[in-house]
Order: sequence, then C-alpha cells, then structure tokens
Amino acid sequence: MLQPFPTERISRSSIASFLATWGLLTLALAFAAAPASAQDSRQNAPGEFDYYVLSLSWSPSFCEEASERGNEGRSRAQCGERPFSFVVHGLWPQYEHGFPEYCQRPPPRLDRNIMSSMLDLMPAPGLIFNEWDKHGTCSGMGPRAYFETIRKARAAVKIPPEYLELSEPKTVPPAEIEDAFIKANPGLSASAIAVTCDRTRLSEVRICMSKDLQFQPCDEIDRRACRRDQVVMPPMRGG
Repeated sequence: MLQPFPTERISRSSIASFLATWGLLTLALAFAAAPASAQDSRQNAPGEFDYYVLSLSWSPSFCEEASERGNEGRSRAQCGERPFSFVVHGLWPQYEHGFPEYCQRPPPRLDRNIMSSMLDLMPAPGLIFNEWDKHGTCSGMGPRAYFETIRKARAAVKIPPEYLELSEPKTVPPAEIEDAFIKANPGLSASAIAVTCDRTRLSEVRICMSKDLQFQPCDEIDRRACRRDQVVMPPMRGG
C-alpha cells in the first residue's frame, strides 16, 4: 500500500529553502539591472573630469581631533607650535556627479623635492604623497605640474583677514564663514563654496574651480555642506 506523501515536511523545509534562494536571485538580478548612474562613463580616466574642488582644512580642528584620538605624534609636522590656520587639504578633480580617484596604479613616483616644496601649503608629507596618488594622478598632469596648479589655485583664494590670526576659540554659523569668503573673493558665489564640519567643529572650506581656476558653481558639493547652526573654530597653535 502506498504511503501518504509527506506534504507537510516539504512545505515547511523545501518551500522555505526555495523562497530563500528565490530572494537571493531576485536581489542579484536587481543589482545587475541597476543603472550605473553613480559612476561617470569616464571613470578614472586621467585628465577626463569637469572641475576642481580646492579643499582648505582648518588646521586647528584637525589637530584637536588628532590629539583626541592619540594621533598627535604622527601629525607633528602640522600640529607642532607653528600657528597654521587654513591649509590645503587637496585639489580634487570632480565629475558633475561623483569623482575619479587613483587613476594610475601604481602611481608615478612623487619626487621628495616636489613634496618638500609644498610643505608651506600642505604641512604634512604623508598628506602630500596621498593627494598625489589619489587625486593628482587623475589630473592628467605630471607631479610637478599638478602641484604647481595647487599653488596657483591656493593663490587665487584670499583667506578672510579675521581667520588669519585666530587666537581665541570662535563659535560661528557656517553661513558666516561662507559669507566672509565670498566678501573677500570677488566672483565667488554661494553656489561655488561649501563649509563642512564634524559634530562640533569647522572642518573645511571647499571651493569649486574650473580647469582654468575660475570660481564655478557646483551643486553636488554645495549639497554636502554643514547643516549645523553653529560650529567651533579652535584657536591657532601658539595663539
């Protein structure tokens, strides 16, 4: 006599396994079908980009954070007694949506003499080497030309005088920092600058520039600006 088919066991185990497999397959197909809108078609092709972002870091904030994390020793070049204010974090090639990075692997070797020549603007050797590897290789230029372009970009931006010798902590709305830069730099508009922050402190001022280093709007960078009502600017070292 034939035994009844064990339908209950199949429905609980086999069906569950089937559904799990189907779910994974559906997820994989969804990823495969998703449009690559986040990646530019020129992705990581050296020299193929739309504009630059000149990133100016508020050095006292960086040094306070390094101290809190116990990393001050590794940041001694920047966080010693020399009173740095805004320093260059980098000059970053950008697409209208997204950005390239590490466009040559391995990157062309950066001569130490070029690195040393930039320490007045970018006071950390490790930062300079990293910026070349990650961003400079995407510029389409050799190392010397890229760092000369950084120097020209920095020279095109005037730091507001009230931030050149800050000797006491300052609490300020990000919009006030932005307005001060706009006032000090004719032709710079609110759509071409973004102030960034961490939980409490000013981090950076980012200014968008065309390939010929003219100020230009950049909606994507502006959307990432600090949304806090106020940020703290720690005082300069030695102040």
